[in-house]
Amino acid sequence: MAVFYLIFHFFTRCQNSLAIMRGIRYNVQDELICKSGEIMKKVAIITDSNSGVTPEEAKNLGIGIVPMPFYIDEQLFYEGVSLSQEEFYEKLEDDHDIQTSQPSPADLMFLWDEALKDAESIVYIPMSSGLSSSCETATMLALDYDGKVQVVNNKRISVTQRQSVLDAIELAEQGKTAEEIKAILEEEQFQSSIYITLDTLKYLKKGGRITPAAAAIGTVLGLKPVLTICGEKLDAYAKVRGKKAAKETMLEAMKKDFAEKYKGVDANDIHLSAAYSGNLEEALEWVEEIKAHFPGMEIHLSPLSLSVACHIGKGALAIACSKKIGA
Repeated sequence: MAVFYLIFHFFTRCQNSLAIMRGIRYNVQDELICKSGEIMKKVAIITDSNSGVTPEEAKNLGIGIVPMPFYIDEQLFYEGVSLSQEEFYEKLEDDHDIQTSQPSPADLMFLWDEALKDAESIVYIPMSSGLSSSCETATMLALDYDGKVQVVNNKRISVTQRQSVLDAIELAEQGKTAEEIKAILEEEQFQSSIYITLDTLKYLKKGGRITPAAAAIGTVLGLKPVLTICGEKLDAYAKVRGKKAAKETMLEAMKKDFAEKYKGVDANDIHLSAAYSGNLEEALEWVEEIKAHFPGMEIHLSPLSLSVACHIGKGALAIACSKKIGA
């Protein structure tokens, strides 16, 4: 009976998940799979919500967006569809049981099949393979599509993943094939940087990244970690006292990247972004600080994806950059 129950429970979740995704496709006017016939007849671009691209923005861009699933107290939610940023942080701060997940194979293949009704091929840009198994799963599923689905593994997430999506759109408009777009984006995979500082050590402790003792000492001393994402991992970059020092550390780290990692690249050929987790007012002030250190540069501001926020909590600030394709 126990085995039967587990099998029944699994298939019920799958059916409910697929029903929700079909509802998104057919019952919501702002469809997540946007008709691309007038914009790009040859290649459809699809990403996941880890990129920070919203359903409305996806519609305006003429691309598809796969909402990431979350289980909160064992109930299924989809980022940006049945779970808003505000609802997520409310549940996170109230210590609800939140588990990240990945799109089910059925959901993903359903969306790909819909997109292929209007396009010859697909470029799918999921979050970094080093941060989730969703990229590996998508790559395996794509084997059944005879090359029509190209899964990009370019080690990015959040605002840098978003920039990859914009780059893919531009390349598609230039007439590049799905295979060519995948190759170009993966060739540029390490030409980006993200630095993040946190407001609390609670979620690093909860996720086992630091010990309870280290979290307690760090809280008493007012230590603020600065983390970095460059490639496949979320790593520690520095530990400083206070958020002001953390922001200064991130700004200096980015200046160092400009001088060394992107040596010889014109500042106009680098995309600069800021991100935050549930603290928009503070983030707007952060953008002004970045502008003061990088005068004349345009700065895009986006909320961090909930998959990242789940592990770092509310109140985080980030700065990110990526080199323009071909620069």
